[in-house]
Amino acid sequence: MASRAEAIQDKYEIRPDPQKLTHNDEDPSQNSSTDVDYEPHPERSVPATPEQERIVKAITSLYSGSASKEDMQVYAEEAVYDDPWSYCDTRYKIAGQWYGIPKAFSSSRTLKTEIVSATPTQIIYKQQQEYTPRLVPHALAAKHPVNSLVTLTLDEKTGKVKYHKDMWNEKDYSHEGLAKIMKTLNGDYLTGVTRPEKDL
Repeated sequence: MASRAEAIQDKYEIRPDPQKLTHNDEDPSQNSSTDVDYEPHPERSVPATPEQERIVKAITSLYSGSASKEDMQVYAEEAVYDDPWSYCDTRYKIAGQWYGIPKAFSSSRTLKTEIVSATPTQIIYKQQQEYTPRLVPHALAAKHPVNSLVTLTLDEKTGKVKYHKDMWNEKDYSHEGLAKIMKTLNGDYLTGVTRPEKDL
């Protein structure tokens, strides 16, 4: 019998085509060697509904360290978060990741976004996030802009996020092997360090 996470994964995970969604036809020199351009170009964003824009705003606020219970409500109670380091299968565990941002970084800023696809049940956008590590003296701290492709799958009835995938390159994620085990362990135990509210 499939676990809760596997059931959500099977129903809601989207495997986007990075080349199709992000290839820069206007300036091919901006494409990587794998033919993707994850740098956002806000002026090229496709239209989105006000509710979709609200969801993206809440998610980017979490990336920027809001650690906000209100922002967390865009997620369904049973939802999956999937990035290169973590795999979480409840809203509470997802909060464990976001509440860690202000602890690990003195600053985290969303510099720009570009929505590349928006339908009633999904939002896919490019994001550029700038991180400044906390454990480095401010004068020496290097700011690290990270471009990524974020895929949000929405529940067709509630509109809440059921699957959040953050891809840092053109490779999608496998759900097998040691890497998946380590990602799941990180998702399971980080809440003990970051301590989000229990009533999320």
